[in-house]
Amino acid sequence: MVSHLRLAGAGTQTRKGSMDSQERQVAGVTVRIDRLLCVGFETCIEVAPDLFELDDEGIAVFRAETNGTAHEEVLGSCKSCPVDALEVHDESGTQLVP
Repeated sequence: MVSHLRLAGAGTQTRKGSMDSQERQVAGVTVRIDRLLCVGFETCIEVAPDLFELDDEGIAVFRAETNGTAHEEVLGSCKSCPVDALEVHDESGTQLVP
C-alpha cells in the first residue's frame, strides 16, 4: 500500500509525474480534484463542461478558463462524481461536497 502525505496546496507525484490533486477557486468556492480517486466517469463534465475536462490519462482536470461557471453548476458537477473525487469548500473552509 502506498501512503501519501497531503498538505494544503501541495501534492505528491503520481501517474506519470502528474500531481495527485488540483485546487482552484471557482464561483466563490474552492474545488479540489483528487486525481488518485478520479477514474474518468465524466459525470462532472456532463454537468459542467466549462469547468472540467479529461487529460490524456483520462483523469479530470480544470479547463484553462473557468470564470463563467455558475455556483449551482459547480456544486452539481461535484455532487455528480460517483467516487467522490471532487471536494467543494466554502470561503470559511466548510466542506459542502461530498
